[in-house]
Amino acid sequence: MRLEDVMRAGPSHRKRKRVGRGVGSGNGKTSGRGTKGHGARQTFHGKLGHEGGQMPLFRRLPKRGFSNARYRVDYSVINVGELAVSFSAGEEVSLVVLRERALIKSGPDRLKILGGGELAVALKIKAHAASASAVAKVEGAGGSVEIIS
Repeated sequence: MRLEDVMRAGPSHRKRKRVGRGVGSGNGKTSGRGTKGHGARQTFHGKLGHEGGQMPLFRRLPKRGFSNARYRVDYSVINVGELAVSFSAGEEVSLVVLRERALIKSGPDRLKILGGGELAVALKIKAHAASASAVAKVEGAGGSVEIIS
C-alpha cells in the first residue's frame, strides 16, 4: 500500500437538511417536526432531564453516597527529587519559579511538595503544603520549608 492509495472514509461534511421546501421533498409542511406539541414549536430547545411532565429519571432514582468534590483542594505537586536536579544550593523554590522553569504545567494555584527521590542541596521552599517525608528530606539537606496559606 502506498500513500496515494489511501482513501478517505467519506465526505467530511454532511449536507444540511433543507426542510420546508414543498411536499415533494419529503420534508415539507411540518418540516419533520410532527404535528403540534412542544417539539413542533420554534422556540423549543428541551431542558436537560425534562421528560414532558413525567417524573425525571434523576428524581426517580434513590440518592446514595457522599461526594466531597465541591470542597476538595487541588494542588500542583512535585517531588523533592525533581527539585534536586533543577535547582542549585541556596535557591528559592515557589510555584511561580516552578512554572517559569516549566517544571509544573498550568493547573491548580497551590503547590504541594512530596518526598519522592533524594535531595542533597539546601533549598528555600515556599509551598502551600508539604508531606512529612518531604520536610524531613529538605531540612536534612540543610534547607527550609515555609508553608504559605
